[in-house]
Amino acid sequence: MPIDVEKVTSAPPVRATAVWDDREVRLYHLALGAGVPETDPAELRYVYEGHERGLQVLPTFGVVAGGSGGVGFQVFDLPGVDIDLAAVLHGGQEITVHRPLPAAARATTVTRVPAVYDKGKAAVIVQESTLLGEDGEPLITQRNQIFVHGEGGFGGDRGPSERLPTPDREPDLVLEIPTLRQQALLYRLTGDWNPLHADPATARRAGYDRPILHGLCSFGMAVKAVTDRLLDGDAARITECRTRFAGVFFPGEPLRIRVWSDPARRTYRLRVTAADRDDAPVLTDARLTAR
Repeated sequence: MPIDVEKVTSAPPVRATAVWDDREVRLYHLALGAGVPETDPAELRYVYEGHERGLQVLPTFGVVAGGSGGVGFQVFDLPGVDIDLAAVLHGGQEITVHRPLPAAARATTVTRVPAVYDKGKAAVIVQESTLLGEDGEPLITQRNQIFVHGEGGFGGDRGPSERLPTPDREPDLVLEIPTLRQQALLYRLTGDWNPLHADPATARRAGYDRPILHGLCSFGMAVKAVTDRLLDGDAARITECRTRFAGVFFPGEPLRIRVWSDPARRTYRLRVTAADRDDAPVLTDARLTAR
């Protein structure tokens, strides 16, 4: 079996180095659409290293920190995993913020697989990675849910249900964000080189008319939108964010974000859709928590 559950879950953590500077941070934010309008001080805080309040960093940058996935898909380096990348789907993402990310650092990632769930037709590899700062203390911890089609049915635990029902009321905020047709080409420069997001032939073989946008790009855009509109533009207030990737999004489409606020718990529920395709789901079960 390509996934040896006992072997991969008992394997020692994989440690790797992640080095970044303010140039990579600025590029990441530009790939999310930051810097519009170009004279807005709130936007310049994401993209201009000379901003009077300093360059701030969205916690979602931690997923690509270092330009090679950062605390991303290091699961393929773990013993017990031998799978076809064509069968892999990034199903969900969760980030816990221990302290704000610096604009430059030489950090360490520590990655392990705490569980592999059996969904019948697919296996779900849960990858947990912690990004440690130069002082050895954690900056963020993230969990990926990696769906591997055709690898289920081994009699394992199905895992917990992490669905978040949509609130039974109108959203408190609805945003429609334009995207660039070349946005996926920009986001690739953060370190995700999957040709599905750039090569039309690869996209057609996968069943799409043209290359699709990275789910993590859509997620980063949604987190930035909530930060800007509801957190006074202060990314340091974010303590946790999560999502499930529910559908494809094509660069150039408008992204519609619905937000339900819960001030007592300081949480924000999000649902993100493709506005021009009858609100086809893009991100579901999404939540952001702030201080």
